[in-house]
Amino acid sequence: MALPPQLKAIQHYLRTAQEHEKRDPVVAYYCRLYAMQTGMKLDSKTPECRKFLVKLMDQLETMKMELTDSDSITHEVVGNAHIENYALKMFLYADNEDRSGRFHKNMIKSFYTSSLLLDVLSVFGELSEENIQHRKYARWKATYIHNCLKSGETPQAGPAGYEEETYDEEYGAEGGRGPSSQSAQPQSPPHFQPGFGDPNQGSGSMGGPPYPPTNYNNINIPHGAHCPANTPAELPPPTGDVRLTPEDYTRAQKYCKYAGSALQYEDVGTAVQNLQKALKLLTTGKE
Repeated sequence: MALPPQLKAIQHYLRTAQEHEKRDPVVAYYCRLYAMQTGMKLDSKTPECRKFLVKLMDQLETMKMELTDSDSITHEVVGNAHIENYALKMFLYADNEDRSGRFHKNMIKSFYTSSLLLDVLSVFGELSEENIQHRKYARWKATYIHNCLKSGETPQAGPAGYEEETYDEEYGAEGGRGPSSQSAQPQSPPHFQPGFGDPNQGSGSMGGPPYPPTNYNNINIPHGAHCPANTPAELPPPTGDVRLTPEDYTRAQKYCKYAGSALQYEDVGTAVQNLQKALKLLTTGKE
């Protein structure tokens, strides 16, 4: 069924879902969920839009039944971690290619797709400031490098020249931005240590696969790259008689689930950081 013109803003999320149908059904499910929620806000009254969105809802229900054994579908906090980890892995891959001066179609698509998936994270609640920055920087980078290669110019590696841009249809704005992506311009771009990863990965021809390798065993993610800057490096000893509230237990469970999700990707750094947060909360009553 053709996408009604009124719902054009969700087309890239639906395309990303289709591309992940077999690669990662959880990503496909949440991309469609975001597209459906966004589509409802755009136009749920005209007959063609209503018909399209009802069909999309049916597709989501079918996927939910097929994925009933997946914790990423049945538990939102695990699903949140799954999408966030996937988006940031893709961002880190593209960022490494960029900072190493390897500009190609695969890394442009990785930057842009990571920005879409960070939009998708809003189905779980408000985005963190860190992820807002990742999203804006990734979308800017995708547009900037795309335009440079299109005009025959050599892009500048890293965050040099990072500023608010007018995005073209393929890499932002009309084609890629949903209503939730309107946010304040961050003060500075996210920074990751350059030099991680295999320099031969993903730098193939322009017609190669559009995504970085899904096996991340050989990629050395900078320690704590996915975690807030205030994540403790060492745990303080317990002080006195710690009294935990029900909310504390819930938050500790959340960190443990995030750690479990990170381990599915063999991302030890993120798992350790989240377990440290849980231990600190349980031993001190503070985050």
